[in-house]
Amino acid sequence: MQLNSTEDTQANLAAADKLVREAAGRGAELVLLPEKWSVLGRADVMHAEAQTLTGPASKWAAETAAELGIDLIAGSIVERREGQDRTANTSVHYDPNGNARATYRKLHMFDTEIDGVRYAESEREQPGDRVVRSELKGGAGVGLSICYDLRFPELYRVNAGVEVIVVPSAFTLATTRDHWEVLLRARAVENQAFVIAANQVGSYPPGNRSGGRSMIVDPWGVVLATAPDKPSTVIADLDLEQLAGVRGRLPALTHARPEVYR
Repeated sequence: MQLNSTEDTQANLAAADKLVREAAGRGAELVLLPEKWSVLGRADVMHAEAQTLTGPASKWAAETAAELGIDLIAGSIVERREGQDRTANTSVHYDPNGNARATYRKLHMFDTEIDGVRYAESEREQPGDRVVRSELKGGAGVGLSICYDLRFPELYRVNAGVEVIVVPSAFTLATTRDHWEVLLRARAVENQAFVIAANQVGSYPPGNRSGGRSMIVDPWGVVLATAPDKPSTVIADLDLEQLAGVRGRLPALTHARPEVYR
């Protein structure tokens, strides 16, 4: 799913609700929202609009997953945590009963400058401290990650063996155009897994831009679906028999030698 989230939390929730229902109506059993779907903008505004995991955004996600009977990975929200000055960038997987099945907090902070725009996530955000995997209704394993994590293949190798990798994102326009597809296909090929990546698209305060091109990639690195440059949904079938076939024909995961790499 692809959104153009801004600092208007109510409008963001309404847009997410509309597209989640559209995706479920088209037969989607697993739905992924982008990074910071509930509020995206200036750092001080996001900090002020941060919610706990019992707040309105999470409550909506849990209730909607249960109502529609879907696995809903609610992208990420800016999470306010008790006793913490800094927020977390947090993704929660809600199962078809509306239960929070897994919670992942972004490990890698985006502290850099792109096209003259400075990003300093660590000034207000606390990174997570553990790798998280979950399980979908049908039993498939899913590895959780968020945006900048995509540039750190070690994270995905720790989760080697999962059938699905999710990457909710707000990739910048420049890095989307030059790096996004390459990195997503690489993670799919090297981990022999489906990769589902939901990106933000368009402008958001104070004038930053995300590049869209949300996509679904199969374990052979083939792009199954790509979103147009607007808020939208894309859907593809995840053929687990195909995945097993890829791993059987080219058993690279079984040939890894982590004891040597360390």
